[in-house]
Amino acid sequence: MTGITRRALMAAGSLAAAMSLASMPALSQDTIKFRMATGWSGGPLMDIGAKAFAETVKQNSGGRINIEVFPAGTLGPGLKVTETVKNGVADMGHTWVGYDWGADPTAVLFGGYAGSFDTERMLPWLYRGGGAQMQAEWRMEKFGVVAMPLFIRTAEVFLHSRKPVRTLQDLQGLKLRTAGAWLEISKGLGAAPVTTPGGDVYPALERGAIDATEWGTLWEDISPGFHRVTKYVIIPGVHQPTAPFELVINKGAWEKLSPADRKLIEDAAFSTTINSWLTIGQEDAKALAFYREQGNEIIDLEPEVQYEAREAGLRWADGKAKDNAWFAKVHDHQKAFTALWADASRYRNVKVRPQK
Repeated sequence: MTGITRRALMAAGSLAAAMSLASMPALSQDTIKFRMATGWSGGPLMDIGAKAFAETVKQNSGGRINIEVFPAGTLGPGLKVTETVKNGVADMGHTWVGYDWGADPTAVLFGGYAGSFDTERMLPWLYRGGGAQMQAEWRMEKFGVVAMPLFIRTAEVFLHSRKPVRTLQDLQGLKLRTAGAWLEISKGLGAAPVTTPGGDVYPALERGAIDATEWGTLWEDISPGFHRVTKYVIIPGVHQPTAPFELVINKGAWEKLSPADRKLIEDAAFSTTINSWLTIGQEDAKALAFYREQGNEIIDLEPEVQYEAREAGLRWADGKAKDNAWFAKVHDHQKAFTALWADASRYRNVKVRPQK
């Protein structure tokens, strides 16, 4: 083989390799910086939610994608993260979708309400049953933002309360802080609900401006310190059997990302969500002992309250579905999923003797 032929073959091979590499999807080499608005000042929602997501994105991108996480109130109001992101004040945000229920009550079907199934069912509905795709379509059509699940809770504490609450009668006139559909549903059960950002709840309890609050799960509620200004921990969270949270992204910022970077963000949101569920489940199991040590009394809601809360939630949802096409579409989808899973407890749960 002559030197000219050898050089020609080497050049052809180099050209073919370059063309092959050019056709492969690749991560952008540009450094990307995002600003994330949140609805939280701290606690697990920040630590194992927004910040954990940002750190995962940074690691998985080799340091190319950096997300600066801002506490509630820094870039915009804690209850208006979606608006802050849509307007471009923040590139992305971490919020609870139910905060936007006033703009469209469909929000609570994605964020959880008194008629929801539990988290063991919500996760499969979101990720395998088509729920997350519906959420993304609804968010884009109604709010003009990209959306996906980010962080999920198990059932919340029903109330941290200055007064004991066991029965429907105990709810009458109770001044409680809440959000989403429970504002309307609890009022129908006789309570006197109000809504406030998370950072305002503790001082309102301390002053006696409210009698009780719901916020997160047993473990999550240790961080804000509600146990220091209330005596009673009331379970289970019939108002919120599950609570998925959400990543919202500015449409323009999302469209500038390569397909590979979009996939990286989606994967980070998924892993953060699953990790939050596992972590909260483990830490909740330890938390009742903590509250007892702090002098709190644990109260179980009477079964009748639990039954009535769920039935009231479903009645509320049926009513909203009558004049809201998106609400009806998601509500029917969730009812079909519930029917599909109707026998799940029979084949997933093994009965054990109660511990003495």
